[in-house]
Amino acid sequence: MTVLRIVYASAIELRTDEAYYWTWSKEGALSFLDHPPGIAWLIRFGTAIFGDTVLGVRFGGIVAMLVTQLLLADIVRRLTHDVRAIVVAVLMPEAALYYGLLMAKVAPDVAMIPFAVAMMWTLVRLAQSGDGRWWLAAGLFGGLSLLSKFTAIMFAPAVAAFLLVPNWRWRWLRSPYPYLAVLVAIAVFSPVLIWNAQHDWASFRFQGVRATANYGISLRTIGDYIGLQFGLVGFVLLPVVLSGLVMTAWRGYRCREPVAILLSTAVLVPFLYFFFKSLTLRVGDTWPMFMWPVGFAAAATNLTALPKEGWSSRTIRSSIFWVNTALVSGIAFVLIVFLYYVAAPWNLLGKMDPIGAEAGYDQVAARAQVALDETGATWIATTDYRTYAMMRWLFRGRVPVVEINERGRFQDFRDPGMDRISGHAGLYIGRQPDDHSSLWAQIPATRAPLAQVERRWRGVLIDTYTLDKLTGWTPELSPPKDSPLFQWRVLAGELEARPLA
Repeated sequence: MTVLRIVYASAIELRTDEAYYWTWSKEGALSFLDHPPGIAWLIRFGTAIFGDTVLGVRFGGIVAMLVTQLLLADIVRRLTHDVRAIVVAVLMPEAALYYGLLMAKVAPDVAMIPFAVAMMWTLVRLAQSGDGRWWLAAGLFGGLSLLSKFTAIMFAPAVAAFLLVPNWRWRWLRSPYPYLAVLVAIAVFSPVLIWNAQHDWASFRFQGVRATANYGISLRTIGDYIGLQFGLVGFVLLPVVLSGLVMTAWRGYRCREPVAILLSTAVLVPFLYFFFKSLTLRVGDTWPMFMWPVGFAAAATNLTALPKEGWSSRTIRSSIFWVNTALVSGIAFVLIVFLYYVAAPWNLLGKMDPIGAEAGYDQVAARAQVALDETGATWIATTDYRTYAMMRWLFRGRVPVVEINERGRFQDFRDPGMDRISGHAGLYIGRQPDDHSSLWAQIPATRAPLAQVERRWRGVLIDTYTLDKLTGWTPELSPPKDSPLFQWRVLAGELEARPLA
């Protein structure tokens, strides 16, 4: 399965967000508007080995999957000493599309997962040894989790329950170690704090707008969330894991067993939170990705607890049957999806295909190169970060690429090459109909239409792009913070973009 992920990572062109994170890996910024810097560091690790190739960008995710599986195996080994349970814990991620294939697609969640599971592993070691120094390791890995993605904070209720619900709470409340662990986590997370202190706390305010957005109750967004969990975790595996989590929670809170409390709460609280958010907001595909590996450990451990608790042989046989069914059907599904994207010539989902919808940018870049050669333009302008990221990835520094709006995304980015931009003609690449934004009426640039280019995947038209020659204007890389070309609140959708004065 690891070989399969390497083939997938090498064969499938980058998606737009992956290219966007790759641009971060080329910068020296402490943090970024959208996310902490962990994903940039993970990509830099892979490209240091394999260069600026698709495998180089995605290699960190493949390593993250292996590290996660090793940690899950050791958690279950320590809790059960049962080889079959260990095998189940290792194979469950392979049977979930989220991990069996999509860990090869780099995202902040992928960078966070091994650190989050490592934090759980240290707390299991703490529970078994009683050695308070494990709190310090938990603080280290908790800080690294937050340094990868802010949603790691959703594990805080599980850690608090682990600390306060069992009978040992007074021992640890009087110990310095939990408090030192918090300080360690803050110290590790400090690059994000420093960057935000320097930039009007933009990341926290930006994410706060997204977290508190409310668009009214929608059955569609609820269905999207539940449907995605079935599709990405597994149509059989999801019920198996959820039932194991519920039983683990019941066992943990009834007996005040620390590890059972930790593992079950770490998944059930985020799962219910995202369900609540899905009432009014579409939950992103990868947002819940960080929690399920802990659920796999809980479900595998639960299997060994059933005989000890006196459950009937019929119930035990049924549980084993459904686990085996989930593993076999899940791995088969992952293989089918792999073959569809790597070997099949068809497009069965049209524009809705999650891979195809972001493929074909090489067609746009090829036509852009022709336009650059014909017009003598020396730089490329875009008005969305996806096109910006893909053009920067495909041109690899040969031509400066600038997104002329949403400049709040690019704070502390290096000079893209203003010596080749200032006073020179540029090439605008805009996705239709976004290329007709009212913003252009306020920009003193002359646009001369050149061409249109279609982006296709397996014969299906995905998008059409406008190519215009830009003259008489130099973009402003650091516009005022109240400009609609900069504002993080505009990016988050809290405010409408205002015309330039």
